[in-house]
Amino acid sequence: MNRPDLLVAAESGLKIDWTKMPTYNTIMSVAAGAGLLLVVALGRRLLGRHPLVAESWALAFAGLAFILVTTGLHMTLTWPLAGQGFPFDNIIFGEPALGFGVLLGAAAFYLWRRGDTLAQGGDAVPRVTALAGPTSVFVLGMGLACFGIAAAGWKYTLFAAPPEEPISGEFADHPMLEASFISTLYVLVGIGALLFPLLLRQPRSRPLALVVGVCWALAGLAFLAFGGLNYFTHIGLIVNTM
Repeated sequence: MNRPDLLVAAESGLKIDWTKMPTYNTIMSVAAGAGLLLVVALGRRLLGRHPLVAESWALAFAGLAFILVTTGLHMTLTWPLAGQGFPFDNIIFGEPALGFGVLLGAAAFYLWRRGDTLAQGGDAVPRVTALAGPTSVFVLGMGLACFGIAAAGWKYTLFAAPPEEPISGEFADHPMLEASFISTLYVLVGIGALLFPLLLRQPRSRPLALVVGVCWALAGLAFLAFGGLNYFTHIGLIVNTM
């Protein structure tokens, strides 16, 4: 996911000054994907009135929140992160990761301190919807942001990998392919975020719950798998362009 304007051509191929181009959207992608999947899984447990061990969810959310907040905050405040190159990555990856990480951290704190009130049986859905109501305003705003990021990805053909990057580089001649893939993931997250406030108003609406759950689950799986794959592709890119 690197722009050619940051790459220096040499006789032996493209060269990158990696001292000016820190890259850690690998772990950010894995953490974001895992976070989306866990949010969907927790929602299913609450709607299905299944037993809940609140501390286990708090630990999971807290770990992911730490990763997303630290990396997202650093990327957001370092302008631009990658030397003299693409500052839009600070917005595309850093800011959503920071926002999602803060929300996961808040959920982890509540589940750790007060999660027993949700695990004591009965219907926890009304309490959860009341607690999440004010937060849904920010979720809605970030949903709109996801649509903006997706639109920018398509319009400016972002996310395209250079030929030197393994696997992804095989499609370097078709930059819209990877641009469409990543943009579609942001659209899925955005749809779920826009519907989230409506779901809180109608938590028993199966169509709403299904759409939000499917959108976030698909995006979560894709971010998780793509981030894992990038551990190979980004290492390969570094080796091929040092």
